[in-house]
Amino acid sequence: MTQASPNGRRAPAPAALATLHGYPRQGPGRELKKAVEGYWSGGTDAGRLLETARELRAGVRAELRAAGVEEIPTGDFSLYDHVLDTAWMVGAVPARHRAAATGGLDTYFAMARGTAEAEPLEMTKWFDTNYHYLVPELSAGTVFTADSRKQVAEYTEARREGLRARPVLLGPVSFLLLAKPAPGTDPHFEPLTLLDRLLPVYASVLADLRAAGARWAQLDEPVLVQDQPRSVLSATARAYRFLGAAADRPKLLVASYFDALGEALRPLADSPVEGLAMDFTGPAAADVDALAAIGGLPGKRLVAGVVDGRNVWAADLEKALGTLATLLGLAGRVDVAPSCSLLHVPLDVTAERDLDPQIARWLSFARQKTEEVALLARALNQGRDAIAPRLAANRAALASRAGSALVRDDAVRERAAAVTAAQTRRPQEYRERAAAQRARFGLPPLPTTTIGSFPQTGRLRRARAELRSGRIDAAGYRSRIAQEVREVIAFQEKAGLDVLVHGEPERGDMVQYFAERLTGFLATRHGWVQSYGTRYVRPPILAGDVCRPAPMTLEWTGFAQSLTERPVKGVLTGPVTMLAWSFVRDDQPLADTARQVALALREEVADLEAAGTGIIQVDEPALRELLPLRRPAHRAYLDWATEAFRLATSGVRADTQIHTHMCYAEFGDVLAGIEELDADVISLEAARSRMAVAGELAAAGYPRAAGPGVYDIHAPRVPSVAQMTELIGQALRAVPAQRLWVNPDCGLKTRSPREVEPALERMVAAAHAVRATLPAGTGNPQARRTPPPSPRPLPRPPPPPRRRPLPRTERHP
Repeated sequence: MTQASPNGRRAPAPAALATLHGYPRQGPGRELKKAVEGYWSGGTDAGRLLETARELRAGVRAELRAAGVEEIPTGDFSLYDHVLDTAWMVGAVPARHRAAATGGLDTYFAMARGTAEAEPLEMTKWFDTNYHYLVPELSAGTVFTADSRKQVAEYTEARREGLRARPVLLGPVSFLLLAKPAPGTDPHFEPLTLLDRLLPVYASVLADLRAAGARWAQLDEPVLVQDQPRSVLSATARAYRFLGAAADRPKLLVASYFDALGEALRPLADSPVEGLAMDFTGPAAADVDALAAIGGLPGKRLVAGVVDGRNVWAADLEKALGTLATLLGLAGRVDVAPSCSLLHVPLDVTAERDLDPQIARWLSFARQKTEEVALLARALNQGRDAIAPRLAANRAALASRAGSALVRDDAVRERAAAVTAAQTRRPQEYRERAAAQRARFGLPPLPTTTIGSFPQTGRLRRARAELRSGRIDAAGYRSRIAQEVREVIAFQEKAGLDVLVHGEPERGDMVQYFAERLTGFLATRHGWVQSYGTRYVRPPILAGDVCRPAPMTLEWTGFAQSLTERPVKGVLTGPVTMLAWSFVRDDQPLADTARQVALALREEVADLEAAGTGIIQVDEPALRELLPLRRPAHRAYLDWATEAFRLATSGVRADTQIHTHMCYAEFGDVLAGIEELDADVISLEAARSRMAVAGELAAAGYPRAAGPGVYDIHAPRVPSVAQMTELIGQALRAVPAQRLWVNPDCGLKTRSPREVEPALERMVAAAHAVRATLPAGTGNPQARRTPPPSPRPLPRPPPPPRRRPLPRTERHP
């Protein structure tokens, strides 16, 4: 294969390398999760935890080498989060965490999880993915210091094995733009002003890597695929002039992903760095033309992300080769990679032994994507004939998927096409609805509730394991679920909560549970993906048109309501979140799929209301997550996303109260969309950010009820009554008492009962304390306190729901 040389003659192209940006961290059996949680519980010491981490990294390196990856990334591995690792690398450790822990791993994890004395770092979404990162805290007084030990050690591990390796670091511009002002700092402080102070620290880390033998180092700058002002582009150019001028450094590869670089391409192309890694999938494919428009990257290395690193569908190898052929004429050398780190996909399709083999060949997880990258590099180096059998198999798999009956249901499509505008709006205005709901429920001011889930206890996990192994039957399992519901209801009544939940013991995951009961979704057994820290999820795969064959939540919601006189919320997962936390179709617009899911949920909402459920919560924590990275696309997205929510929820009476929930995102970016949802009550994460979102709602003139969270459920600490009272007081300065609810930040599934029970009791006490200070007549004049129910025989648990045979993975509770 040849390409044009600078003097116009044809010259042999350098051999294309297969490489990656990063790889799943958890191990085939989630060994990392078990080791880290064992360390937290005291069952594993630091030495064993670090040895497990070394073993996992060695296993990945061996796997990548065997698959044909010729340049292996190092430094992408993390015990918790790579942004947290970067904060550690540059010495950005808050004083409260230094004071609250003994150093080393304890301080590191204190930043992630908090301690009894110190709140953790805030957590939010990593761009438009379902991965969460920890937000660095910086101030004008921050002093950066270099600590390159992790990066050097992980590079050295690979070098000792004789591997070509490339350390991967989060770039300095992205690190600063992803940070926030530290508590007590001027909120208008801009972390990017610290760039000149930070760059010498990066230069020091790069020098240490060069001294260890690194020939290349990668600096990830994903913030550059977002709309950035000229000041950020200028700062980027300045940063890479500085780092490029350092004499003692590896060659630099600046990486972007998730969208097109657009206007940031020119300053990077003009900088003295030796290479760029770019995403050429989805909307980022526009950068092929952008590269041509600036004359390409003569003399520079281009790592071309032509395999989608975020979704699970098999790559179209012919299309990828076409893109690579175009790029060969635009750079000094072209190497092949996925579009981003493979952190965002499961590990291995072949582990899904229950999946129909015909369907399995449509899919590509991390190991299969690695093979695709190696195949494409081989084709560049040896010609297409070298992989002809694989190209033919790939064409057949793509054709099989396109023609499958699983993919298309004409009845579903006709129903979605027939939706009218009237179906997407409640006929009554909020004020009329609020009055009807006050009369129906008689709630006091500052009503207390939780988000939905209660702890998934060891007893519950054992019951699931026993069901899978056959040690108990379905009836025995449901009996245990019924007992969990009874205990959750009894605790909430004793604690004094005003609106109860059934605790969701039957739901292993808030998306997977519904996906298993809707057509069009595939489930996996081993498809774990890291969400944050040691929290892993198994996103369903949305493969075809969606409908609801049978009710999904009526039985357990009704069972819970039969145990109490207080209102019990029905809790569903909203259409946008069903998409965001699944691997979605790439063969039709997201808006079309969202409408299908919304229609299925609309049926469930109608059935809940008909069964007497008066408060229905449709969670949309991912509304901000799916927001496109470029502003021109925001409006179209919010139009279809909010329409889908309203389609799911607008068919109810005025006195049926619709709630929604959102967490761990920058809500300010979607405030207009939050209002367009037209929910009666919204609960949001707010404790870690000290009620920042409440102020944002007030500034935007949000007119409906809101429950900014007063209890951070992701930290293993039980806040005091005084701390929650203070947060309620802060919320009251932004949200009137008549419209303020009191609730935790998020669901309680990941916490233990010994943490949750005292926290909720204190939350109720805090709400009562603040109620007592409100002026007379505040809140609902029809408020009444529901007396505890009189003793009565416990009702029988509901029968198993109707199930349908599906030509896909065996279902699990």
